[in-house]
Amino acid sequence: MSDVIFREYAISSDPARIDAARVHHWLSTDAYWALGRSREKQDAAIAGSINFGAYEGSSGRQVAYARVVTDHATFAWLCDVYVDPAVRGKGLGTALVAAVRDHLEPHGLRRILLATADAHGVYEKIGFRTLETPGKWMALGLQ
Repeated sequence: MSDVIFREYAISSDPARIDAARVHHWLSTDAYWALGRSREKQDAAIAGSINFGAYEGSSGRQVAYARVVTDHATFAWLCDVYVDPAVRGKGLGTALVAAVRDHLEPHGLRRILLATADAHGVYEKIGFRTLETPGKWMALGLQ
């Protein structure tokens, strides 16, 4: 994916640009779904996923992150979406998720899923909806 420009930010799926230490710090200390996640576990998650970062145009510093687990054919799970608190409220989270959606579009996936406790509005802006029949879905390993 070539960089997507949103205001003063570049959104990229270039794995070489991911600041793994920064991502680990964000998620393990400030993301309710990943509190306490080890660096080793986070590095393994990064290695097994498509990773997206948003970077300040002036400094190149990473300011947001998202990753996708997918088979590239029928299904994807969007997870670990995080925007640095210093840049929240500017639409960057929505732009990041839209870039992820657009990156996956050529694969013709039947479904992209995600889970959120508090950011429904961000995802609804780009087409995500709550499940109509959540009773059909099951999960193993819920805590």
